Amino acid sequence: MIAPEELPKWIVHEDERLLVLSKPGDVVCHPSKAGPWSSLVGAVREYTQLPTVHLVFRLDRETSGVIVLAKDARMASRLQKAIQERRMGKRYQAIVWGEFREAVTVDQPLGTDTRSPVFIKSAVGPGPDAQAAVTHFRPMVTSKGFSLIEAVLETGRKHQIRAHAQWLGFPVVGDKIYGPSDRCYLDFIDRGWTPELAEKLLLPRQALHCAEIDLSPAGLPMVFGAPLAGDMRAFCTERMGLNAPELTPTPPTPWSPLPPG
Repeated sequence: MIAPEELPKWIVHEDERLLVLSKPGDVVCHPSKAGPWSSLVGAVREYTQLPTVHLVFRLDRETSGVIVLAKDARMASRLQKAIQERRMGKRYQAIVWGEFREAVTVDQPLGTDTRSPVFIKSAVGPGPDAQAAVTHFRPMVTSKGFSLIEAVLETGRKHQIRAHAQWLGFPVVGDKIYGPSDRCYLDFIDRGWTPELAEKLLLPRQALHCAEIDLSPAGLPMVFGAPLAGDMRAFCTERMGLNAPELTPTPPTPWSPLPPG
């Protein structure tokens, strides 16, 4: 559950048309039956006292970082259309297993992983529901068998970064679906978070963070950023031996007020 006093602390930017938040990991976006404060959208409705707010795009429950909500239908339609037409920039950061030394672009289709007992899992391959997917990866820091990397999306397929990272041989730390084995996810569903899973995965959620959203390609001169989430920052310092300057992303471009329309 989201505490009412928590949500204002997550606000990156707010005006009469937009609300931009830095979502923690393990917060679900879409409304649930457990009450308004059990989801991000429900909590935002309570906070704004608006009957409807529009999620421009979603982040998986365990993914932290920048998320954009529109307060009116016209702005929501404008931004959602921009996403469909690939006119919105997204930059993610992830901690992966292994030494990721060189930038690489993965241009591989993604579809349902029919070989996995995890029905929500995607996989690279030419299956009947496969769709084109392009991810640009760049190493930021490599240390002690792990790497902090950047991922920029050209497409927005389900679990795209995580599935492409696994295909490259650099699975995301803490990933129950694309990590060491399918059993991790199945065991988590059956028994919850256990010491055995902690030993295998190291983090209780996937180490994936939406670091920056650029609305400039959509015609809005606004770029929003969120610092690396606290649990990922702690992993980098404690497990990888990194210091604060190495974890500081390039600051986002200063935003300008929204034009009318």
